[in-house]
Amino acid sequence: WPQPLQDAVKEYRRLWRAKMDEVNACIAARADQEELVDKPFVVPHVLRVSGPFTVEGIIPAEESIEVDEESPIEKPDEDLETFESDDAGSAQSAIRNSQSAISNADAYLDLMVSLLRKDGVRFLNNKVQTFTRLERKQYSNDLHAEGEWETADGKTLAVDVFIGPQYGAVNSAMVEDAIRAARRADVLVFAAFNYDTAAQAVIQDTGDPRLQLVQADIDKTANPAMGGLLKSAVHQQLFTVSGSPRTRLEKTDSGEYIVVMEGVDIYDPKENTVHSTGSGKVAAWFLDSDYDGRTFCITQAFFPDKTAWEKIANHLGKAGVIDPERFEAFSGTTSLPFPEGKHKRVAVKVIDPRGSEVMKVHRLEGYQT
Repeated sequence: WPQPLQDAVKEYRRLWRAKMDEVNACIAARADQEELVDKPFVVPHVLRVSGPFTVEGIIPAEESIEVDEESPIEKPDEDLETFESDDAGSAQSAIRNSQSAISNADAYLDLMVSLLRKDGVRFLNNKVQTFTRLERKQYSNDLHAEGEWETADGKTLAVDVFIGPQYGAVNSAMVEDAIRAARRADVLVFAAFNYDTAAQAVIQDTGDPRLQLVQADIDKTANPAMGGLLKSAVHQQLFTVSGSPRTRLEKTDSGEYIVVMEGVDIYDPKENTVHSTGSGKVAAWFLDSDYDGRTFCITQAFFPDKTAWEKIANHLGKAGVIDPERFEAFSGTTSLPFPEGKHKRVAVKVIDPRGSEVMKVHRLEGYQT
């Protein structure tokens, strides 16, 4: 290095070291000293409980981003020099993998559209709505199929279909883009393995009288993307409208509100029945007393399944650490009273016995007791 640069670096290091010595001396003179023990002694018969935490649901698998258009960067005429590699054709292999990913995405959408055309959508009342026509849309990222189905009174409705990603959850941006793209449709069907909280809220909260939104869940146990590797029963329904929480909003005499969670309606495609799960079998439910339509912020949390908490409740009760009545409220099905928020919306998220996350939104505007 040039001598002036060497001198500058040495001076910087000297000043930095002096400043660090000054900081360490200040800490040593004023900070409380604490002895850290690597292997502490175990004290038996002492119950240790974790600190504050939240449980918001099942984390979906990482979304696989499929590129559906060519890169704007031109490919060089000849390979560029790079570091040596065991795979001499690594660059060509990466290009082939990218092209394969695009092909796989198209194959996945073709498969799901064909299955949807064959099976239709089963609703909670066990009615199967089949398509009279369903075709794949080739040049649309927001909608993947368009077709028709007939109502009970013989009316033909135009139906657009959005297929969720093979890996990951449908988000609110996808839902909003699909709604904007479905300008000529009467019904918009969302079919996906997972929906995040904001996406469910948008589907439920869209008050467009012209467009009917249908949220269909793809049966994960059937695993249609696996082809013939996993056999499913002939009568198994792949696309079902299921997981509807039963919650009730009530207004108290003081002008505040409470939410009563009564359970979840779960559709069983194998038995072709709807099971009304009681509130006592709900793993957890959460309340956002002022939902803004985007972010679910937990203001109250409850865990009604007492069997999962019975042991720790007994230990805490005997130790006198917690009031049994407070622990009883922790596993309740009725929320604490809360005032009306500025957004005038209340969101309830329920984790059903299968681990699925379902949500319902209550509007306070126009609410009548």
